[in-house]
Amino acid sequence: MTALTLSTAGAATLRADALVVGVAKGPKGLVVAAGAEAVDKAFDGKLAAVLDALGASGGEGETTKLPAPAGLKVPVVLAVGLGTAPEQDESFDEEALRRAAGAAARALHGAKKAAFALPLDDASAVTAVAEGALLGAYAFTAYQGGEKKAAKGSGPKQPLAEVALLGAKPRDKEHKAAAERATVVATEVNIARDLVNTPPNDLTPEAFAAVASATAKENGVKVQVLDEKALVKGGYGGIMGVGKGSENLPRLVKLSYTHPKAEKTLAFVGKGITYDSGGISLKPAGHNETMKCDMAGAAAVFASVVAVAKLGLQVNVTGWLALAENMPSGSATKPGDVLRMYSGKTVEVLNTDAEGRLVLGDALTKASEENPDAIVDVATLTGAMVLALGDRTFGIMANDDAFRTSIHEIAEEVGESSWPMPLPEDLRKTMDSPTADIANMGVRMGGGLVAGLFLQEFVGEGITWAHLDIAGPAFHEGAPYGYTPKGGTGSAVRTLVRLAERTATGDLG
Repeated sequence: MTALTLSTAGAATLRADALVVGVAKGPKGLVVAAGAEAVDKAFDGKLAAVLDALGASGGEGETTKLPAPAGLKVPVVLAVGLGTAPEQDESFDEEALRRAAGAAARALHGAKKAAFALPLDDASAVTAVAEGALLGAYAFTAYQGGEKKAAKGSGPKQPLAEVALLGAKPRDKEHKAAAERATVVATEVNIARDLVNTPPNDLTPEAFAAVASATAKENGVKVQVLDEKALVKGGYGGIMGVGKGSENLPRLVKLSYTHPKAEKTLAFVGKGITYDSGGISLKPAGHNETMKCDMAGAAAVFASVVAVAKLGLQVNVTGWLALAENMPSGSATKPGDVLRMYSGKTVEVLNTDAEGRLVLGDALTKASEENPDAIVDVATLTGAMVLALGDRTFGIMANDDAFRTSIHEIAEEVGESSWPMPLPEDLRKTMDSPTADIANMGVRMGGGLVAGLFLQEFVGEGITWAHLDIAGPAFHEGAPYGYTPKGGTGSAVRTLVRLAERTATGDLG
């Protein structure tokens, strides 16, 4: 993990491999952002003119490297675009700072230390820049290079090793707390990314449960793991129905963090399909190569609970990881089979590739038994949500409009794009089954909403609940941008952590 320090050194005196400064689009052309005054002075006040001559525009995430002039202790100056400059007496948007810091950190992979002289008007800006830099510095290299290449130094470039924030105040309680929080949250987001990126032959349900157990216990989180025998005995027909077709049998993991002064309890439930072939309803070629990411919801829940524990938040949080591998075999569930869920309801399985809602159904019922103040489930649930909202935005459904609005506001606050979605009652009828209490499929149009309606059936009466469908943003297949890498993104971790923070302080609407 990249180290983060708050430095009192000046931009002209700090020794590092590179110095990062911000530039923006002003009304009359390129402008140098606050924090880079000493650097601009080293360029005789012509830094903006030099960058302009090189074609820099100040556009969001744009990076331009320059050899450092005399007067600086660094060999390289990296200018990163912040987008449009704010009006006088206003500050840069936190997400713009976060993305700029991430783009800069990505551009400096392979370096040992970089100093960031970006605008830090307050503690919120410290959080944004620190998070962006630590998230942008991420790289998943565990399976690259090989021992011989790594030993010769010819393996993949390693992430930026250290980030020093210039302008932040190490002795300021708010700045110090902001940096510490950013380190915890970014660390856990990156752990979620690691889990999503791990090949499915190494991250089976059993292996995921083992990782979660070991890490949770190290951080004071209690763990309970139900194996296949316990799942059969307990009547978890949804989880077993999905997982019984694989040699790697399912698990249900419960993570429990408690605070002695907590007044509220949250339950987070994550879909953890460690590989999704579609089962008997096999996915066509071209649709299964990235299905190791189908456990991103469980990864987000796991990382969030650990982050809450590390931060010591005054709220009780329980995480439920519904882990299974969805494979076709002679023992796999077939279209037309009827499963008896943990709740006692029966489900006619019309499509075995609609498996996430089956494992979540059992976990939601189990989580409801403890009567938490609210439940939030997170899942890469439907391709329909990707069609509706694209690759970068997750959908939010809930049985309470105010709670849905609060989660949407929280997600936007931390820089995670989301959109509130409805749960139309008329779509529920399309899941009526002549054989069972409900079918696991309804009409195709509005499929993401149908899936949400299915999940709602398994939430305990009177419990506030929200469903986050992160199928779009959980796994990024395009070129990296801002602090978002190629592959696993850690989507929803920051939203869940902020939800826990606001619940702990009583600020949740």
